[in-house]
Amino acid sequence: MKTIKSSIYTLLLLALAACNSTQSLQEYYVDNSENPNFLSVDLPVSLLNMKKTDLTGAQKDALESLRKLNVLAFKKTDDNVAEFEIEKAKVKSILQHKRFNELIKMNTSYGKATITYLGDDDAIDEVVIYGDSEEKGFMLVRVLGENMNPAKIAQFIQALQKSDYNGEGLEKIGELIKG
Repeated sequence: MKTIKSSIYTLLLLALAACNSTQSLQEYYVDNSENPNFLSVDLPVSLLNMKKTDLTGAQKDALESLRKLNVLAFKKTDDNVAEFEIEKAKVKSILQHKRFNELIKMNTSYGKATITYLGDDDAIDEVVIYGDSEEKGFMLVRVLGENMNPAKIAQFIQALQKSDYNGEGLEKIGELIKG
């Protein structure tokens, strides 16, 4: 009898600890990758076709610091308005955790957006771009790398403009944005 009570007590403590733990962004991606309201795409940096591009040394360093892009998008419809609000609140709660450093907030023609990062100011491991629109839904983009530097990210954007990447792999996301 004592062991049953002890086991139940242990299980309750574990359940309570699990309820109190904050879900990570990676867990959120995994949990929703099969949800029909979400579109999930993982893009290797190699898909950007930048090997043939004439890059400066700084741009090559920036490219080498990147590993992949994870995209998770929620398409809002008339049938999932309540779930949209719930999922949007979950994402905002995750991104408000003290581990995330806010880089910028902006209003765009599509809706509101924020860019945050994990890591140190000079050695960023993950950049997260989040944007939402009350009409269309929301999108999360995780830019994963090792020791990324904000200046190098700007170099990467310049290099991307030189590349011959024309959106392969992003067709469904484009459809989501267009509506």
